[in-house]
Amino acid sequence: MTLGLINANPVVHAKKERVARNEGPHGDDVVDPLEIYDILLLLFLLSVLSEESITVDEKLGRILITFTPTIQHCSMATVIGLCLRVKLKECFPPHFKVDIKVAPGSHADEESVNKLLNDKERVVAALENPNLHQLVDECLYSKEL
Repeated sequence: MTLGLINANPVVHAKKERVARNEGPHGDDVVDPLEIYDILLLLFLLSVLSEESITVDEKLGRILITFTPTIQHCSMATVIGLCLRVKLKECFPPHFKVDIKVAPGSHADEESVNKLLNDKERVVAALENPNLHQLVDECLYSKEL
């Protein structure tokens, strides 16, 4: 299921110069915003995410992602959030609690999007919808990007 473009001409920003990464006490097992940046590069290039919008507390095992949809009435905000959740679940150990939120004031339906994205039962129910699950898979695994 491919939808028409809502924001046909998004602003694509240049890739930021990266600082060398410090390895933590666990070697390559360290989780930090740069690792998440590598996994979700396309959303950074669209300025949906920035390094500043990612908070990692490795001691508490928490990751907070705050994303900004490209337009205030973006109908893909929920799909973007579900894609973030699915991708991070695949890439990080299960002991990490991931919170995903729309940046305050960046979406017309911010409260309901945040509620859906952070309720396990709602996420499972959304991904049980075959059309929505296919759309998330296309976003994550499409070779067209």
